[in-house]
Amino acid sequence: MTALVSEGPVLLDITDGIARIRLNRPEAANAVDADLLRVLHEVVLRCHAEPTVRVVILSGEGRNFCAGGDVKTFLSKGEDLPDYLREATAWLQLATAALIQLKAPVIAQVQGFAAGGAGFGFVCAADLVVAAEGAKFFSGAVRVGMAPDGGTTVTLARIVGLRRAMDILLTNPTLGAAEARDLGIVSRVVPDAELAAAVDQLAADLAAQPPLGLSATKRLVWDGLGSTVAERLPEEARVVSELSGTADSREALAAVIERRTGTYEGR
Repeated sequence: MTALVSEGPVLLDITDGIARIRLNRPEAANAVDADLLRVLHEVVLRCHAEPTVRVVILSGEGRNFCAGGDVKTFLSKGEDLPDYLREATAWLQLATAALIQLKAPVIAQVQGFAAGGAGFGFVCAADLVVAAEGAKFFSGAVRVGMAPDGGTTVTLARIVGLRRAMDILLTNPTLGAAEARDLGIVSRVVPDAELAAAVDQLAADLAAQPPLGLSATKRLVWDGLGSTVAERLPEEARVVSELSGTADSREALAAVIERRTGTYEGR
């Protein structure tokens, strides 16, 4: 285990190609403030720079994934709140974009509440979401007189469709894990006690795959949002041709033919 960040509002360790990013304000349900978001951005950038990272797990310490913005901090700012939120939302934007732009797939590991532009936004920005049966999801921005952020005005609509996204963002229902799965927000739902093990297994399975293929697939899907099939076909063909010339692709083809497990080096 390599403990790159072992204290502070966000923790990071990397083991066997799996980076674990953990929000670390359990006493505040991992609600975010400007400091946490700044550190989160730095931690995600470290994952960008670490060539051994093949999968990223984003989780929250304690009972909750992330309760969104720290409303107690917001209220304490009084008339200075707009200035504070300009800083906080800037870091939220940078952190969210950095997660989406990671070459490695991102798994959100969700227990308890995932709320607001941070908690719900990080879920929508992840590539895969594994939720405990007791997990809860909601936007909550309108409820406190604000508007959704963290990219959810785009990502959520892409996931569930315009009408359902409007309903979720405007009326703020609390979605259970099964309902969120049925809507496409969550990839898999597992018993609460099995959450960590299920995510670890999924991450290990992904880390064993050819990393260049995983990265290219993630990028094609995210970059294809809003495009027509005809517009994306040439890019798909270019990427497939490019990947076919890699050592990993040759190893993968040989592994299939020889009925063995491949070994991949990301080249």
